[in-house]
Formats: sequence, structure tokens, C-alpha cells
Amino acid sequence: MQLRYSFRLYPDTGQLRALAKAFGCARVVFNDAVRAREDARKAKQPFPTAGQLSRRLITEAKRTPERSWLGEVSAVVLQQSLRDAETAYRNFFASLKGTRKGARIGPPRCKSRKDARQSIRFTANARWSITRSGRLNLPKIGAVKVQWSRTLPSTPTSVTVIKDAAGRFFASFVIDTDPAADQARMPETDRTIGIDLGLTHFAVLSDGTKIDSPRFLRRAEKKLKKAQQELSRKQKGSRNRAKARLKVARAHAKVTDARREFHHQLSTKLISENQGIAVEELSVAGLARTRLAKSVHDAGWASFISMLEYKAQRYGRTLVTIGRFTPTSRTCSTCGVVDGPKPLNVRKWTCAACGVVHDRDVNAAINVKTAAGLAVTACGAQVRPGRVPAQCDEAGSHGFPSKDCVA
Repeated sequence: MQLRYSFRLYPDTGQLRALAKAFGCARVVFNDAVRAREDARKAKQPFPTAGQLSRRLITEAKRTPERSWLGEVSAVVLQQSLRDAETAYRNFFASLKGTRKGARIGPPRCKSRKDARQSIRFTANARWSITRSGRLNLPKIGAVKVQWSRTLPSTPTSVTVIKDAAGRFFASFVIDTDPAADQARMPETDRTIGIDLGLTHFAVLSDGTKIDSPRFLRRAEKKLKKAQQELSRKQKGSRNRAKARLKVARAHAKVTDARREFHHQLSTKLISENQGIAVEELSVAGLARTRLAKSVHDAGWASFISMLEYKAQRYGRTLVTIGRFTPTSRTCSTCGVVDGPKPLNVRKWTCAACGVVHDRDVNAAINVKTAAGLAVTACGAQVRPGRVPAQCDEAGSHGFPSKDCVA
């Protein structure tokens, strides 16, 4: 299983210039590849292959006065930029054919030096290394200081250097882990749980536990509003505007990091304590078009469920998702009678058939668990077969954009 481990980088002044040069060269090669494909399409000619693009845009371009500066960065960075362009076109055509899951995506566009996020990737043949002093030695960049928050379980296969909108640098390592060793870290248990996600409480468990919603964005709204107002009053193109934009980006990054840390801590706790977990599929895109949009985005349900998915696969747990149209809030968890629809302000209701008084959220969590059919025998064997495949998602703890995820 492949995971990502991300660590904060602190490059010095010379390394900042080298990284900026590498980001720029990778961006130019990517844009040249997009233009070459677009020119071929307009001329109704076959798309140039990856080998042809590599020879024309990298090898031959280095010999020209206009692109001679491409030789000042690692060739692996340029090759990986071409691979990114190939992947972007492959995903675009798969989306057109309907073989790619998710919403329709458009064709690749040219990158801008003003993009919020920039990255370069070094594979094993780039001969990057970790020095004895704990620095990350990158070709034609130097030994960059790393803030190690944990040890790497094995030798990384590649490293991606990322610059985010807040001006922070990170190194994201791809690690191959042993599934048996990961599953041995969390012994099997006979506990199962159902989760009802909401806004009043972030999560309500079928055992009655209620987890409050931190509402990180709501708590930071005053600070964000002030920073955004200062940005709007700065002259476009000025240095003061650039400083104000960075201040806004850092405020948003702090909110994002805090939310991600909360999701990681809660998802790890649930995975470690329960052998089976049931959640309800949520239409986040639909809810984001309502008056609750800001609160829905602040909760970050999709990110939390994604963490549950890959951690369940990593540690040998079972995660079951039930349909979004299952009437969990209207069904009595005691007798199974389906009552009528209830407005959101109704938090408790009495079953007309059996007379049991239900807490709306706890009752829904119990019904989620029941609908999922989770059960564990006395010997610990899982009755419901299979685990939900994990999706790739870079996620991480506070101060880091990505922790350990399926790559």
C-alpha cells in the first residue's frame, strides 16, 4: 500500500531562488506540451507522443538560446512535468468517454506563475537523498532543512516539493508500506458503530456519543473578514497587495490545518476502536447550494469520510456506506415504523407506534448501523464481506498539508 508522508521545508535564500527556477521551468515545459497538443488538434494532426514531446521540448529546446535555461534544473523535474501533462489529457479523454468517475473535467490549461499552488517531483533516478544531519538533498537545489514530525517507515520512492498559497514549502514522500504490519498495529475488536454526520454536532454515534462541531471557519470569520478588507483596499500589482494576499492565505491555511487535524484525530480514534463503521452517503454538492452552504463546507464531511476510507483499508477495518435516500431520521430504531418527514428544528420525536421517545441524531445513527448490516461473530469474524477501496487524498495534521494517505 502506498502512503504519503508530508513534512515542512525551510529553504534558505539561495534555495528559494533555485526552487523558484525549478517551478518556472516545470511550468514552461507543461505549457509547451499543452500548446503542442492544441496546435496539433487545430491542424487536425495526430497528437505528438510523449517521446516526441520530450525530445522537442526538453532535449532540443536546451540547445536553443530561448530555452537554454532549462538546463539549469534537474532533467527529472522536466520529465515529470511532461508526465503530468500526459495524465491530465488521459483524465480529460476518460471523462469525455464516461469511463472516469466524478464530474466532467475540461481539457488541460496552461499554468500561471501566479497559481496558488506550485510543485515539482523528483523520482528515485533523480538521486535525491536524506543526509545524515536530516536535510533533504535535492539535485541543483541543495540540502534543504526539514522539520521531521515522525520517522519514515521505509525508503521513499519519490518526493514532491510543494509551495502552497501561504508561501509554505512541503516535501511529500511516497512510501510503500507493509499491509500486514499496519493491520498488526491495530488488533481486531468486536465493536461496530454507526455515524450520523450533521451540523449541530459534527458526528453522533450509535452508542449515543455526540461530538461537537468545532466550526473552525465560523470562529475565524472576524479575522478573515478584516484581512480580506485590507486586501481589497490595496492597489493591484503593488507589493503591499502581495503582502496582504499572503496574510489572507495564511489565515485560511490555519483554518484548513486545524480542520484537517480534527478530522485525522477523530477518524483514527474511530478506526482504532471499531472493527466495522457505517456512514451515510451525503450529497455535499447539493447541500452546498442551500443556505447552509458555509456550514456544510466548514464541516468538511467529504474529507472526513475519505480519511475513514483509506484508514479502514490500511488497518483492515470494514467501512460501509449506505444510500443517501435511506430514511434514517424518520425510521423508529426500536420498532422499524417509518414516520413522516420532520423539519430540522425537531430534535426529538415520539414514535406513534411504540411510544418510544427518540433523539433525532442518535436514532439516525442507529438506523445507519442497522441499514449497513454490520455484525461481528463471537470469534471476531466479520460477517459483512469486503472493505471499501480507499481514495487518494493528501491529508495531514496541523501545520502539514498531508499526512499518510493512499497515493
